[in-house]
Amino acid sequence: QVRLVETGGGLVQPGGSLRLSCAASRSIFTGAIMAWYRQAPGKQRELVARITWRGLSDYKDSVEGRFTIARDNAKNTIDLQMNNLQPEDTGTYYCNKYLAVAKDYWGQGTQVTVSS
Repeated sequence: QVRLVETGGGLVQPGGSLRLSCAASRSIFTGAIMAWYRQAPGKQRELVARITWRGLSDYKDSVEGRFTIARDNAKNTIDLQMNNLQPEDTGTYYCNKYLAVAKDYWGQGTQVTVSS
């Protein structure tokens, strides 16, 4: 069964923090480079961070130093710790394999709103 379930979003003031979590089915997760994406209103979905099976990670320039991606290969989960959030971080956040495309399975995402 294919599954991606994102949780942890919410409303936070600028400078605040949130931790997102994603539970994936083994068929998606095992051995894969996993990633977090986000889609702001009226914009295309964009890659935020990715992490290899062995834990190597990299980030979109605008979140470097503020966001940290992590994975637990035993639990088929990935997390995204987001610190010093800014209004431009607002959007719906999704997890999936790296290079997932629109026709692939996507979860419902979790909404992050950064506003005072």
